Amino acid sequence: MRLRVDLLPHGNYPDVVLVVDVLRATTTAVTYLERGADALLLTVTPELALSLRAGAGGGDAVLLGGERGGLPLPGFDFGNSPAEAADQNFTGKTVVMNTTNGTGAAHVAAQTGKHVLLAALINAHAAARRARALATEEIAIVCAGTDGRAGLEDVYAAGVLAEYLLAMGVFTVDDGARIALTIRRNAGNPIEALGSSGHGQHLARLGLEGDVRHAAQVSISRVVPVLAPEQGVPGALKPGALKFVAS
Repeated sequence: MRLRVDLLPHGNYPDVVLVVDVLRATTTAVTYLERGADALLLTVTPELALSLRAGAGGGDAVLLGGERGGLPLPGFDFGNSPAEAADQNFTGKTVVMNTTNGTGAAHVAAQTGKHVLLAALINAHAAARRARALATEEIAIVCAGTDGRAGLEDVYAAGVLAEYLLAMGVFTVDDGARIALTIRRNAGNPIEALGSSGHGQHLARLGLEGDVRHAAQVSISRVVPVLAPEQGVPGALKPGALKFVAS
């Protein structure tokens, strides 16, 4: 079994893919589902997200969450804040997401990946166990990065996932996995690693330190979103809220 870590998505994935955008898209997606969202859609563009709400006839049954540069998108109900999402009740709601990096990385992975899961620190153990249960030849951990550049926070989270996976069985690992494991072992605890990253510091400047703290929690959720194309909506992926109980 192969274990690889891609510091940025590139789109050639034969088996299981764990998409990581710990600050903040995959953390927020897990939180929406934890807080009761009936459905979650990841779109390729903000315009598609807006059109999906318009097509639903308005109202509050469809809510939009997304950002550019860390700030909420115009016309959206929420930004991309897991701390904000954790304080809401999304029961009976469909949430449509579009973000700077994470939703795009998910779409890249879904072009070729057999099984595409959303992973973050908050669901790291459950995501790793689910990936191991599904994989037959390879698990790829794909870091979303920030604006086309690798991000410390995602590589650190990939190292946490890789540690869990290596404890579950024998893998051959690539250099990306070795880099992630080295970062995991030398970057301090999760809040130090995320807070010292370039994107973590950017969020702090925006007054969003609470999102960094929320995202730094490890294995507090058993929800593992599994992606599938949304039927009849080109450009949208629908993560199902698969709950995988970690023993």
